[in-house]
Amino acid sequence: MSFTLKTGSQAVDFTLPATDGKIYSLDQFGRAKIVVLFFTCNHCPYVINSDELTRKTTEKFMTQGVEFVAINLNSKNTYAEDDFDGMVERMAAHKFPWKYLYDESQEVALAYGALRTPHFFVFNEERRLVYTGRAVDSPRDISKVTVNDLDRTLEELLSGKDVSVPVTNPIGCNIKWEGKDKKWMPPEACDLVW
Repeated sequence: MSFTLKTGSQAVDFTLPATDGKIYSLDQFGRAKIVVLFFTCNHCPYVINSDELTRKTTEKFMTQGVEFVAINLNSKNTYAEDDFDGMVERMAAHKFPWKYLYDESQEVALAYGALRTPHFFVFNEERRLVYTGRAVDSPRDISKVTVNDLDRTLEELLSGKDVSVPVTNPIGCNIKWEGKDKKWMPPEACDLVW
């Protein structure tokens, strides 16, 4: 069995607290045509350096029925700034236009098979996975971005087309798994595209 959720799979439900003081589960986004879940954190340079591009994508598509949900999955015991208070501070400072949820147990990250921060999962109206991988090809240095896979995927979906490239490798930092070395990855986790 593959570590990462395969395209065509049903979205896995969750119940997680968010920085806005609410608890969210998947069905609360039931009105959205498309749901973009992305696994992220507070400290990763790939996340920090590409967040403004993700903001542009979010603002471009949120009025077209696309819901964006960020999930922090990193252990606060590896990087203290990845704790919930750090999430609240980051959202207050940057006012990102997405929900920011906390997967402290890392159970949701394991259910989805998140590989790096950031790692994007795009679900259609039936909540079937239609894209997984990176948002852009150079998240650490956005001046070098030549491909925006997330924008392309959303444009194709909203225009009724099939997703032309449904799987890419996420580009970013290793996930900081609780109780493990910060470079550790589950042995069954591997690149999505060879």
